[in-house]
Amino acid sequence: MKEFMMLFHHVPSADYQPSPEEIQAEIKKWQDWIGDIASQGKFVSTNQLAPEGKTLTADHVVTDGPYSELKEIVGGYIIINANDFDDALEIAKGCPVLVYPNSKVEIRPIMQINV
Repeated sequence: MKEFMMLFHHVPSADYQPSPEEIQAEIKKWQDWIGDIASQGKFVSTNQLAPEGKTLTADHVVTDGPYSELKEIVGGYIIINANDFDDALEIAKGCPVLVYPNSKVEIRPIMQINV
């Protein structure tokens, strides 16, 4: 098995204000999806990303983020074990973020570095 990282991209609607019940229902969808991955023995780790951040450029300029001019956010990630890209893609198809318009799951293999 190989490790893959899935990054969750989402374009939030400015007018969407979920109720506490809707938030709990959304959390349950994520728990169920991740629980299913874990039950297959393919779960490695996950976390949600905080809304704030900083960027460091090659010439050492630091800027604050996220940037209001960007419409898309990366809200979190999961690392899974999968046989290959097809297996990882099949797992990604169940991701709760995909119910939202203009959302996507980016899948990247993790390169092993031997030092």
